[in-house]
Amino acid sequence: MRPRAEYDTLLAHGRSIYGGTSIGRPGRSAGYWPLFVLAQALRLKWHISVQGREHVRPGAAILIGNHLSLLDPVIAGLANPWRIAFFTKIEAYQGAGGIFFRLAGQIPLRRGDEEATRWALDMSHEVLRLGSKLAVYPEGTRSPDALSLHRLHRRVLVPIIQANPGVPVHAVAVAYPGRRGGRRQVDLRISRPLDLDAESMSANDITDAVRDALIELGGMPYVDTFAQRLKAPRA
Repeated sequence: MRPRAEYDTLLAHGRSIYGGTSIGRPGRSAGYWPLFVLAQALRLKWHISVQGREHVRPGAAILIGNHLSLLDPVIAGLANPWRIAFFTKIEAYQGAGGIFFRLAGQIPLRRGDEEATRWALDMSHEVLRLGSKLAVYPEGTRSPDALSLHRLHRRVLVPIIQANPGVPVHAVAVAYPGRRGGRRQVDLRISRPLDLDAESMSANDITDAVRDALIELGGMPYVDTFAQRLKAPRA
């Protein structure tokens, strides 16, 4: 990874990568906390149960979650009084919903673009340096059955952990078991800091340890293949 750049220099480089697409200020957006307050209204529709919040201390932390729904990072941010940044595909910034990701200060990522990936990793390091939380969803794609944990991609997960060896890493398991009192039930469980030694563990060891922690925490079935989006049936 490149030597740490000043935030404004790093941001300028990101803006040059994405050209005419506005990416906001990842990790520093002034809109995060007003948006957090407004989003609490969603609790009228969702009943969110959180276990393990006390395991996460103030300051930087890496939160690694399973991926069942587009709501997963929203739930994590809504249910916890921390500033959380997560990676978002750049296409999401180009539609009407892009204003949400800019206000929330999320990190854009263009898949398959080496320069964009390096920049996103640098920006994630900067987010952690600022003392914020970074949420990572290493399955990459939502579970097709909205239930299972699928094989984890290492390309982003491992470099983030290796580049931030002093930052606590937590597994975060989410489940959507049904409805409660007319509201959608959401269960969020957060582990204690994982016992990871990025300097001595191989990439496989790190990935397997995170996988096992998610399975133990969430109790979900495991599918040893990468998740793929279900294609809509042809008419």
